[in-house]
Amino acid sequence: RREQARLRASVVQEDTEEWQRDPHFSGLHRVGGVDLSYIKGDESRACASLVVLSYPALEVLYQDCHMVAVTAPYVAGFLAFREVPVLVEAVQRLQQEQPQLQPQVLLVDGNGLLHPREFGTACHLGVLTDLPCIGVAKNLLHVDGLVRDELHREQVRSLQRPGEAFPLTGTSGKVLGMVLRSHSNSSKPLYVSVGHRVSLATAVRLVRACCRFRVPEPIRQADIRSREYLRK
Repeated sequence: RREQARLRASVVQEDTEEWQRDPHFSGLHRVGGVDLSYIKGDESRACASLVVLSYPALEVLYQDCHMVAVTAPYVAGFLAFREVPVLVEAVQRLQQEQPQLQPQVLLVDGNGLLHPREFGTACHLGVLTDLPCIGVAKNLLHVDGLVRDELHREQVRSLQRPGEAFPLTGTSGKVLGMVLRSHSNSSKPLYVSVGHRVSLATAVRLVRACCRFRVPEPIRQADIRSREYLRK
């Protein structure tokens, strides 16, 4: 908790890059995605995957899949301590081997500020790499009074078109993220939250722009490739 609080103080919740302020993201050329896939029945080993896609074409420019030892146990609210170290290593490998392909933003399969202590995996990874990061979760984390009750489900059903969204406001009054309908083919929403060096509005716009399916392409490709690596 102390470590999370210490690092939390470094989180920047505003846009820091010129391309983020452009309505068409002019100047954005590379979007990264990260994912960890575990071997069934073995929680100590995983495949860590980092991909970099071109923007706006969303074609894979770079991929890195590595088997890694996962030493920290899973503890709810502290997942980042288990997964972020190996993801930081993947980013560092890319920076050393092909620095020209460094992503200008990272999409993370997990939460950012939408977290019990407002410091989820996307924040943790963002602060340690100093890259803009966005948390993209498939399920709602029950924090600050947020629950998947009938009211929440009704709000989700009201999202009729891709790109429509509503804020996740906790009982504290803080907006912790946005619920986004990302694609016309899926009524299941995404839960988008700020990781680091990006505003919530920009995060939602970019996630939507990266969706060919429900899950944004950088995360989808990272997931596909890590699972394929495990199968092989």
